Amino acid sequence: MKFVAFKRELQGTGASRRLRMGGKVPGIVYGAGEPAMIELDHNALYHALKKESFHSSILEMELDGASSKVVLRDLQMHAFKPLVQHIDFQRVDATTRIRKRVPLHFINEADSPCVKTDKGTMSHIATELEIECLAEKLPEFLTVDLGSLATGQSIHVDDLKLDSHIKVRTHGRKNPVIATALPPKVEEIVAPVVAAVPAKGKKKK
Repeated sequence: MKFVAFKRELQGTGASRRLRMGGKVPGIVYGAGEPAMIELDHNALYHALKKESFHSSILEMELDGASSKVVLRDLQMHAFKPLVQHIDFQRVDATTRIRKRVPLHFINEADSPCVKTDKGTMSHIATELEIECLAEKLPEFLTVDLGSLATGQSIHVDDLKLDSHIKVRTHGRKNPVIATALPPKVEEIVAPVVAAVPAKGKKKK
């Protein structure tokens, strides 16, 4: 994905506030050289952020007529409004090794024995993983194949088929679960309780 940034001349809280009022977003680009203060068009950035690949892939940034490869590093949103307050990017090259969270794409769920035969469901325990790899080989997502999962079985991190250059960071957790095949839910039908109506006594003659 490509986007255009502009050099930000003024810094400080007041300058950033005026930028936001003018429909701009202050930001910074660091790594592989001196940090650069930048500004971006808010609406264009906001729509780009809705795309999954903007968060988990190498981006091409045009600044002052020159292009460089960057990855999104940090994003600050307004507390309750759909407004981007600040954004950080990191420059990368062929030798840069990075850590990045990438989404998981689950496939073949409907064809699994759990869902197709047993009418069960899949529980997605994780929706993304943090990986370490060369920046130029950063995948947009990781594929999780659920096609062979039977009821009661799970897929763990070690079960993923990843390229040799990708290392999953589990932060001390040993082979965490990614997805689990659950049996179908059994609905218990409870009969309504009918209150007993006392018999009326016979009237005396």
